[in-house]
Amino acid sequence: MEKKIILPSILTLLPAVAAAQARYNIVYIMTDDHTAQMMSCYDNRFVETPNLDRIAADGVRFVNSYVANSLSGPSRACMLTGKHSHKNGFTHNENGIFDGTQQTMPKLLQQAGYQTAIIGKWHLESLPTGFDYWNVLPGQGDYYNPDFITMQNDTVREHGYITNVITDKAINWMEHSRDKSKPFALFIHHKPCHRCWLPEMKYLTAYEDKTFPVPETFYDQHEGRLAAQQQEMQIADNRHMDIVYDTKMYRPGIRTRLSDLYLKMIGRLDSADLQRYNDVYEPMARDFYRRNLTGKQLAEFKYQRYMRDYAKVLKSLDDNVGRTLDYLKQAGLLDNTLVVYTSDQGFYMGEHGWFDKRFMYEESLSTPLVMRLPKGLKARGDIQEMVQNIDYAPTFLQIAGVAVPADMQGTSLLPLLQGKHPKNWRKSVYYHYYEYPAEHSVKRHYGVRTSDGWKLIHFYRDINAWELYNLNDDPNELHNLYRQPGTEQKTAELKKELIRLQQQYDDQAALKFNEM
Repeated sequence: MEKKIILPSILTLLPAVAAAQARYNIVYIMTDDHTAQMMSCYDNRFVETPNLDRIAADGVRFVNSYVANSLSGPSRACMLTGKHSHKNGFTHNENGIFDGTQQTMPKLLQQAGYQTAIIGKWHLESLPTGFDYWNVLPGQGDYYNPDFITMQNDTVREHGYITNVITDKAINWMEHSRDKSKPFALFIHHKPCHRCWLPEMKYLTAYEDKTFPVPETFYDQHEGRLAAQQQEMQIADNRHMDIVYDTKMYRPGIRTRLSDLYLKMIGRLDSADLQRYNDVYEPMARDFYRRNLTGKQLAEFKYQRYMRDYAKVLKSLDDNVGRTLDYLKQAGLLDNTLVVYTSDQGFYMGEHGWFDKRFMYEESLSTPLVMRLPKGLKARGDIQEMVQNIDYAPTFLQIAGVAVPADMQGTSLLPLLQGKHPKNWRKSVYYHYYEYPAEHSVKRHYGVRTSDGWKLIHFYRDINAWELYNLNDDPNELHNLYRQPGTEQKTAELKKELIRLQQQYDDQAALKFNEM
């Protein structure tokens, strides 16, 4: 009788192959404008996010996570394609339409036998492609009783708070609509924490007894930073942060640039909920106009209103991440599912006196990224290597056992999730922002950020301004060192690295501006 040879399990031989054989599911949760300093596993000064923190506690937290272009639509296009904005064609939100015919990561997962679905914010103008199921918000979507675009290209209004509705739809798809014989990749894209921070009814009064610490850079005058002086993101300026739309201080007869839009948004509430809403915010508005605040008092009043309402919408978001995790556990899916949480970019919570994003400064260049890992991926705790949102597509493909196309510019994070620390890992990231002239008036710029704490930025075209920062000595980026004596060698090194990255990523349009 022939002797039977028993081979060791493939799971014990090749971890990368094991991941492919396991056919892991992927649940990718993305929020809008959620910044790391408002997530307690990164920074516990402001809020607690226990459910988001669960993901990090059961997996990994990336502490050097960056975006390629700090703007909603472009960030999403980078995630889908694994390419920088100039390569995927979606450089800015203004008049941009994502080319859905191009190669994307969901299409490649589909071809490999995955079921793919996206629910929630899309914000790429064209309709989704590469998904077996989609149900997305038109444009930015509405917090209250939101509309959704269906696969039949109908627009259907749903009743409820947007974060709850998106989670309901996601859980329903996993439980009732997917083919359970196939692996799946589900993209849950939430609206929070996008402007103008309208809270769920049950959290209308949350955080109203909390006074948030004012950032040490709140009164930054932006000396030596020409582009920062010309932006329109100031919390203190009512032309930038609208006193009605953003801080909800509405009274009959008060008209501002965005007051009509604000009334339209809260007008989506049914009469009972609108009364509940007004019962909270109308007394605040009466008191605000009675006090007639100006100067520093007005600026800090608006900051507190901003922080409280932002925290309220984040609280609902955290609840719904918890609901998603609980469902995955109850359905027996956690051990075989990669759960990813991130935002499309960071956000300013009063730093430099600002709200919004766009600039290559740390608060908006950085973005939270945590992952709960399935069995077979052994990394735990903090991952220090520099990662970028162009890395998500190759990561998901490799985890699914799908070949990563050569033209994808990101790098698979799978080795890091296996607990490895490749010696040849990137030592810098490249950034390029395009949307000007546009809302908030942030000039076009590109730059390089290195793993040893240096940053070089070039604002170009209708402005020619270079900025150099040593983040080790100046983490708040207050002191522009460009052309300061003693920085000549470091500037030359960073310009050389910047050109190398532009050549690596084939950003030919940017190369010509370096000599300005």
